[in-house]
Amino acid sequence: MFNSKKYDLIAIGDTVTDAFIRLEEAHVNCKVNTEECEICMRFGDKIPYEFVEVCPAVGNSANGAVSASRLGLKSAIITNIGNDSEGLDALNQFKKDKVSTEFVVTNKGMKTNYHYVLWFESDRTILIKHEKYPYALPKMKAPKWIYLSSLGENSLPFHKTIEEYLIKNPEVKLAFQPGTYQMKFGTEALKEIYKRADVFFCNIEEAERILRIQSRENIKELAKKIGDLGPKIVCLTDGANGAYVYEKSKDTLLFMPLYPDIKPPYERTGAGDAFASTFTSALIKGKTLEEALVWAPINSMSVVQQIGAQKGLLTEQKLLEYLKTAPAEYKPRLV
Repeated sequence: MFNSKKYDLIAIGDTVTDAFIRLEEAHVNCKVNTEECEICMRFGDKIPYEFVEVCPAVGNSANGAVSASRLGLKSAIITNIGNDSEGLDALNQFKKDKVSTEFVVTNKGMKTNYHYVLWFESDRTILIKHEKYPYALPKMKAPKWIYLSSLGENSLPFHKTIEEYLIKNPEVKLAFQPGTYQMKFGTEALKEIYKRADVFFCNIEEAERILRIQSRENIKELAKKIGDLGPKIVCLTDGANGAYVYEKSKDTLLFMPLYPDIKPPYERTGAGDAFASTFTSALIKGKTLEEALVWAPINSMSVVQQIGAQKGLLTEQKLLEYLKTAPAEYKPRLV
């Protein structure tokens, strides 16, 4: 007999420590007629940097669990850490944010995932490394929602375990925000996850990568093709251009503009996670799709004003204060 609590949201995914290195001397080189850009620094030299800030207990799923908690939901995370100082810092940070750690596994002799974020101007390039943890699904009471995101390259068998759990618990809803390796696995390998998803999140470039489309298509057609894989609701973010939500049952596409920045963005890590987790949290709290779409960009706006993916995450009270002062044009529209 297990005594797990009943949660509104359980996030599943890797936890990392992000070390933000604020660069001073670099430049960006973009290829002609493409959106591909490279960050460039002098080779074989000593490059000065402005400062380093370390953020524990982050990652797509960790950010989602923290976001849900700050919005007033009961959240937990299924994740792995190492038995090192970074792992201890992650546990303490989760507890500080009232995210349950009962499903966090500390692996002896292993390190906690550690990423280096090369931060130049208002954007970043991330050097990533996922440890090969022994993934397993714990015994738990069925939550209202599972929030599934980034896992390591050895996690494909674990996805089968998650699929089986979702089949056995049809009342549990699924939010799916694929990470790097989940995209690399391909839609066929994860077809049951796509079929089961109640809501799906990625940006437009990632959608094209998932569908193996070379050139940009009509947004609605792109969203419909993701919907054809199974998700009932498809959310596609488009950076500074806003976001789109496709509802398969109605064959409708809504466009949502950005919430106006209170000041120029400082650092963009976590904007997509904030959108996805806030949208999901709003649905859990009984909001309509349109209301969830209005909530989500507000948290994204707040996150990019701070360093890292979690400092700017809002409480529901603060989010609603921003909503009250939104301009008249801040609303979803059919496209």
